[in-house]
Amino acid sequence: MLTFAPGPSKVYDALPNYLQEAYEAGVLSANHRSNAFMHLYQETESLMREKLHMPDNYKLLFTSSATENWEIITQSIVERASFHIYSGSFGKKWIGFAKHINPATAGLKIKANQAIDVANLEISEDFDLIALTQNETANATQVPMSVIEAIKENYPEKMIAVDTTSSMAGIEFDFSLADIWYASVQKCFGLPAGLGILIVSPKAIEKCESKGESGRYNSLSFILENAMGYQTHYTPNVLGIYLLNRVLKDLPEIQHIDTNLRERMKQLEDCIAKTKSLRMLVDNAETRSTTVLAVTGPEDLIKTVKKDAEKEGMQLGSGYGPLKATSFRIANFPAITNAEMNKLISFLSRY
Repeated sequence: MLTFAPGPSKVYDALPNYLQEAYEAGVLSANHRSNAFMHLYQETESLMREKLHMPDNYKLLFTSSATENWEIITQSIVERASFHIYSGSFGKKWIGFAKHINPATAGLKIKANQAIDVANLEISEDFDLIALTQNETANATQVPMSVIEAIKENYPEKMIAVDTTSSMAGIEFDFSLADIWYASVQKCFGLPAGLGILIVSPKAIEKCESKGESGRYNSLSFILENAMGYQTHYTPNVLGIYLLNRVLKDLPEIQHIDTNLRERMKQLEDCIAKTKSLRMLVDNAETRSTTVLAVTGPEDLIKTVKKDAEKEGMQLGSGYGPLKATSFRIANFPAITNAEMNKLISFLSRY
């Protein structure tokens, strides 16, 4: 079954080869304090700089999931409180985690078709970090780099943290626009779930040091202490890190992936626009995601389209939360080939 679900999503076709290579190389039983692992970590960080254009002075860290990063950011970096701007369920969950740790956390909920009005945005000195969900998987929206840049210009003294769980390795980022970027590998990286990625700037590291938070298991200071020697603070998902390394080696540079995904999304959007009864959930092109498309329509039709797709060997992602019955979601992730996407577009054009 070819899955277009937006995560966990389709893995790269080369994954069986990577797994065999990992077994033959002894990765499955590698000690995470060994020179071999430290080399793997260092090489993977270099590949993130080469392929995804991560800045030289930003640090790559490994966690268990994007969800764990919510907790790390609040407990280890935020000093006063974080201000969250979000439109969907995952942004709402992030602010919920943050409030659990720091009740002073606050935010602004916007609608899916509503662009962030940076000019009229008011964030007081009570907040030292701005939290953005760059790509909201639940409702298929995104925040463009231009908006993040404008927020940074208006609030240069505040830190910016960005959730890119369903867009990192799919579209090109300007990492210099924010201090914290995080993701999980089961979406645009085309890998099995079980590995989180956390990227921090020198400013974020300095903030962590000044706050002096001294927890242990997922304390950023403890993570950084180990990462400076290319080690991890607990026994990590070594296989996941190896697979990330292999995927990055085989990937073209991110600008080429970005161009391809934007072209494919335009074809998908054109297809949906020409159907009789289906329409895009997000009407505003400025806030519509590049890597996830949500399609809405009458409940009976949505059910029929999903069943018909399964008969042809394709699985569409269900709508999320209250949108489950009246929508489906399509992942436009790099592991999905152009031929596979064309097959889906041809199928959807019948409606």
